[in-house]
Amino acid sequence: MREDSAPDALEARIATRLAQLRAEQSLSLETLAERSGISRATLSRLERGEASPTAAMLGRLCSLYGRTLSRLMSEVEEAAPEFLPAAVQAVWTDPQTGFRRRIVSPPGPGLRGEMLEGSLPPGASIAYAAAPLPGLEHHLWMLDGALDLTVEGVTHRMSAGDCLRYRLHGASRFQCPGEGPAARYVIAIIQP
Repeated sequence: MREDSAPDALEARIATRLAQLRAEQSLSLETLAERSGISRATLSRLERGEASPTAAMLGRLCSLYGRTLSRLMSEVEEAAPEFLPAAVQAVWTDPQTGFRRRIVSPPGPGLRGEMLEGSLPPGASIAYAAAPLPGLEHHLWMLDGALDLTVEGVTHRMSAGDCLRYRLHGASRFQCPGEGPAARYVIAIIQP
């Protein structure tokens, strides 16, 4: 989130929304810790805005709350306009891996699709244990670099110009090989 013009405000809104989601589902920190595999202390720090969540943590929490990460991000942003200049698109950076996620086209009321840009540094990887919503349709288009994308146990080596479309029901892993430039790609996500 360091690239965002008001990173502290965005992180604070994420923290507040995570606390709201837990309250809406009447979950204690202990129960959420058991279900997510994230310690109670870390969850508490995340909800108070004292720690930045990693992509893996947000993935686990979004899965438990039944929403995509983009949906969570859109819930903490202002109402999404039809035209969204690049300068105001929300950018979030995973503090652990350096993964950057730009919300190019956030989900909106009555719309099923969203689009994001991802950039994963060389040697970095992000694994998600489950789909946030089973059956999400993804179209991943590589812009630069290389990416090993594993979807439900099958690994695809992707390079600039390649496109993979899939429905996500289970685990996935994004890994940028250790040599070469960052893996940069666009993902279009369509909810069932």
